Amino acid sequence: MNKLQLHGFNNLTKSLSFNIYDICYAPAEQQQAYIEYIDEAYNATRLTQILKDVAEIIGAQILNIAHQDYDPQGASVTMLISEGDVTPPMSMNSQSPGPLPETVLAHLDKSHITVHTYPESHPDNGISTFRADIDVSTCGRISPLKALNYLIHSFESDVVTMDYRVRGFTRDISGKKHYIDHNITSIQNYIAKDTQESYQMIDVNVYHENIFHTKMMLKETELENYLFEKESNLSGPEKSEIQKKLQKEVTEIFYGHNYRKKKIKVAD
Repeated sequence: MNKLQLHGFNNLTKSLSFNIYDICYAPAEQQQAYIEYIDEAYNATRLTQILKDVAEIIGAQILNIAHQDYDPQGASVTMLISEGDVTPPMSMNSQSPGPLPETVLAHLDKSHITVHTYPESHPDNGISTFRADIDVSTCGRISPLKALNYLIHSFESDVVTMDYRVRGFTRDISGKKHYIDHNITSIQNYIAKDTQESYQMIDVNVYHENIFHTKMMLKETELENYLFEKESNLSGPEKSEIQKKLQKEVTEIFYGHNYRKKKIKVAD
């Protein structure tokens, strides 16, 4: 892709919303322990480190960090960032998965990264769901899509939803407005092949508005991976019932609908 000759600063704003859902089976007597585990595993300190790594991937300078753990559960981190000193290579806007932090340095203009967590549990059937929302907003030439590879591998994710949008416009030296400065056909192009093979993936894109949406659902759902207490003494029928509950939870979140059993009419 040829470099745009701009009139002044690149005014495009590129925003990535990255949401993960981790599903677990923890019956009533285990739910408090599950919440405590999640609060410890994804506390504000660890989330801050994840955001620091994201900033490193895209070459950002961290200006300020605000973080907070909440009672009874959840945490938030907000990070203000500014541009780095290194001009981004042309490959930074290519449609390819981004590397991990130790292998890339790029440019980021003044913007922010935030994360919020939402642990919750079903009151009756033992299903608990942990959600983390991460927003990366950048201005200028660099796109936050290069952070996706790292983010996906930073969480245990059963369902992932991603939204990417380019807002505003920038002018070239002739005065022509440009509403996007890089080629993109799908968010999937920024996700590694091994990850793509592990998930069912759907795109909903509005190309003329520069809006891109991708959601992912894990294909393999082995029960042992979803039990909070791995050594639970469950019978065959209990395992089958729990598996159905877990699959229903994952499917409903992925498709954004609640599904109920259809009542069958019995003829008189």
